Amino acid sequence: MPRLSEFFGIAVYLYWSETGRHNAPHFHAQYGGDEAVFSIPDAEILAGTLPRRQVRLVQAWAELRTHELEQAWARAVNNEPPGTIPPLKR
Repeated sequence: MPRLSEFFGIAVYLYWSETGRHNAPHFHAQYGGDEAVFSIPDAEILAGTLPRRQVRLVQAWAELRTHELEQAWARAVNNEPPGTIPPLKR
């Protein structure tokens, strides 16, 4: 599972082996023992949970990086490595 980004203890992944089985573009965010799945491009939570602060951080990052997330998803659908995306900075 390729790590797209990491910031403030949050790791963001794109499971590209799943892209052919799912219609909705999405990414996973992990923090501590929690994990949530977020939609691309609107960063709404599709499944799982994260603490409220981490949800807001992930959503802020996704809003800034929507285009890069869409490109990563497109590469993954083509069975190419999705690459990395710069982290959220203070």
